[in-house]
Formats: sequence, C-alpha cells, structure tokens
Amino acid sequence: MQTNVLEYLEKTAVHVPDKLAYADDKTGITFEEVLHDSQAIGSFLHGKGICQEPVLVFMKKSPSIVEAFFGVVYARDFYVPLDDEMPLYRLNLIIENVKARAVICDEKTKKMMEKLDFQGEIFLYQEMISCPVDREALEKIRESAIDVDPIYVVFTSGSTGVPKGVAACHRSVLDYVENLSQVLGFSRDTVFANQSPFYFDACLKELYPTIMFGATTYIVPKSLFMFPVRLVEFLNQHKVNTICWVVSALTMISSFGTFDMVKPEYLHTIAFGSEIFPIRQYQIWKEAVPKAEFFNLYGPTEATGMSCYYKVDREFSLEDSMPIGRPFKNTEILLLDENNRPAREGEILIRGTAVTFGYYNNNEKTQEVFIQNPLNPYYRDIVYRTGDIGAYNERGELIFVSRKDYQIKHMGHRIELGEIEVHTNLIESIKLSACIYDKENSKIVLFYVGEATAAEIIGQLKEKLPRYMLPNRIEKIAKMPFTANGKINRLALKEQIKENE
Repeated sequence: MQTNVLEYLEKTAVHVPDKLAYADDKTGITFEEVLHDSQAIGSFLHGKGICQEPVLVFMKKSPSIVEAFFGVVYARDFYVPLDDEMPLYRLNLIIENVKARAVICDEKTKKMMEKLDFQGEIFLYQEMISCPVDREALEKIRESAIDVDPIYVVFTSGSTGVPKGVAACHRSVLDYVENLSQVLGFSRDTVFANQSPFYFDACLKELYPTIMFGATTYIVPKSLFMFPVRLVEFLNQHKVNTICWVVSALTMISSFGTFDMVKPEYLHTIAFGSEIFPIRQYQIWKEAVPKAEFFNLYGPTEATGMSCYYKVDREFSLEDSMPIGRPFKNTEILLLDENNRPAREGEILIRGTAVTFGYYNNNEKTQEVFIQNPLNPYYRDIVYRTGDIGAYNERGELIFVSRKDYQIKHMGHRIELGEIEVHTNLIESIKLSACIYDKENSKIVLFYVGEATAAEIIGQLKEKLPRYMLPNRIEKIAKMPFTANGKINRLALKEQIKENE
C-alpha cells in the first residue's frame, strides 16, 4: 500500500528521468532534476534538525517552488506556501499563526522576508539544492513516516479577517489524486496548464498527477489572463490537452469573443469548479471545443480539494443548473436539514479520508465545522460542515444550490441571492453578475459586467422573479473583482457598497 506521495516521484523518475515535468515561459525541469533537487532540500533540512514541523516556502511562482514543496516533505516536514502578492499584513498573520523555524526563499523574496516579523532562519533555495543528498538519512526518515503525517498547510480566508490554515496529510492527498485521476483520465500523455496560485489547494490537480503519471505541467504566466487570445495561443504552443481551472478563468476567455480569433487545438479534458459555470458561457466553450470532455467539480479546501464530480453528458437549457453529480470514491456526502436530519435539500457535509485535520493552531474554528457526524453518536466519526446548500434533482444528481450565507430574509421572504445571479447571467448582454445583500439598508444590490442598462435588466428579471426578489440597486462595473483563487470577491463588493453610499 502506498503511504507517501513521494513514491510517485521516485517511480516516475526511474521510468522517464529526462522528460519535462514542470515548466513556465522561462525555465523547465525534468523528473530526474525534480527528484535530485527535492532530495537535496530534504537532506539540507534534516541536517538543520528540522523535522515534523512547518516550513514556510516563500518563492516566486516557478518550477523551482515545486521542488521546494517536495523537499520539505522529504524531510518529513510540511510546507506552508506564501506568495509575494499577499499583503504584508496577511503574511505576518500567517507567520504568527504557524510559528515556523525556517523559510525557503529565492533571492528576490529573501529581501521581502527580511522586512516581515519572522524570527526564524532564512534558507536560499539555490544553496539548498547544492546540498549533497544524504540517502541514508532520507531512508530512515521514510521508515518512520506514516500516511497521516501532514504534507501542507494552505491558508483560506477567514470571515473575521484572520486567515485559517488547512492542514492535509499524505492519505488525504493520495486518495484525492487517485480518484481525480481516474475520473478525469490522466496519463503520461497528459499536458496540464496550471492556472491556480501555488498557495491554494487547487494546484494539487496538476502538481501531484504530474509526478504520479510522468505527465507535464506548464505554469501559465499570470499576465496572460489579461489577454485571452495570447492565453489560448500559449495552450496551443505547448499542446496543452488538459485544464482544471476556476470558472472565472474560463469565462474570461469565452465572454470576450476569443474563439472568433483562436481556438484551443489540443484540449480534450476541461474541468472547472469554484463557482457556478453560466450555461451560456459553457455552450460557447462546447461549441469551440466540441470533442472535449467537460467535468464540473465541487469541493472545499477543508476536504483536500474536490469532493464531487459530474461528467457533462447532456445538453442544458439556459435556465438549468449543471449538477455537481456524485462524490468521488471513498467519499460520502450527507445532506442535512436545520435539525440535522437527512433531507433532499440541505447543508452539504463531507465524510471520508479526504476530510483534512482542520485549521492549524486554531482549535476553536476547527471544532465549529469539523464535527462529530450527527447521524452517528456511537464512535468518533468526523465530518466537515461546508456551509453549502445542496439538493438532489430528479435524476438523483447532486446540485449546488447556494451558500448558507447567500440565503437572506428580505421583506419577510427567504431569498437565494444565487437565483438572482442565475437569471441575470441569462441576459444576453451580461458577461457576469454578483448579488450582495446590504444588511444595513435592507437592500439587494446587483453588480454586473456587460452592455445592458439597469432598466433592461430589471425589465427581464421581472419576467422571471417575484417582485420581492428584484434588486433594489443595480450597479454596472468595468471589471468583476476576484479573490486570488478565482472566486468572486464579495467582500470587495460589500466595501464598494459602503464607498458608494
């Protein structure tokens, strides 16, 4: 039985040592290089006596950072990714929470790190990969390692403004990668294009299947997401055949007429998640890449990555909701009502090995949502309470309905803000919309990107929604704000409401 993610790398490096593993627009590294450099970093950390503890990784996004991640795991430590685009305030909050003794930097981030409230040692990646590989030490480390050793801590946004670190172990990642790979059909011929930041769990979809199969991952320069035509040309240049992207990245391409100029020539697998994919935008993609298979994925960071999948197998009308389908193997989905009883529609709870350890150094928040299974009072059985509302359709497929905090009480009625967004996105001249509830003024505020006027939007929404669901304010914006992991930044929109008052 496999118990360590690094076994993927060790087997693959034997079979395809010289094959390109990870690359960006400047550099590329082979599997043999990944193996050597990772083991060198692991040996370096072992020599410093750093074992079974967090190690910060603060480097520019590049193939090198992957070696730093794996190197930390070789030392039986767990990596905590930082990013130079994070505000200094957020970086210091993470540093304070983790209390790591070591950080791996490159030359550029080292200078930034010296300005932060970090009291530990700063190690340079370039010096660490020059360390001789101590194979005897690494073998002893592996002998003592177990599959519930943590691999990483990645930080998500906290509702109080304080980020929460989610800790995941080898077994969680192994099961997730195996299941995701089986569903999406990854192989040695897979060529990924990585879109997500490396300080989120979304990058697991490329990083670990690459070493599992001997595939190749190209790291897409962030700047290309401002230029959709050049982005698609990048995919074609590198013969990318598989993308696992957030919905906002896909809609950015389809909503600006990109496919009138260039189409992805090699894509055969397109997976998406994080937000609801507007059916109109999905149809544009389907028309542009008719032979590709599409997969709708759903899952939170707290359950390692994605927990459910739906392989698109039929046509949808613009009013339909695309299912999130069914749970991955060895994962169970519970739908519970407000009284913790099974329901056809209710909060989604996740059970299985993919459920992570909880929030690092934050037992209070962990106990709020990583709870004893309400249906099992007899023995320890931890499930994750997602805060998402799901339902089963007439086919028995799971549908994402909304976030619990998107449900509001307005004019005496319970309203799903997501329903307003769905109908707004159906308007032909709308590219994207987001609905926010202004509690202080008891108003529904609709933000949108597109050519329609407020009067046109209200006119069409009146045909679909009852009067109490109509937005009280409609604001056109030039660009929708997104969080770093590609979700609509609703906190930023709430701040915009305050600024406009």
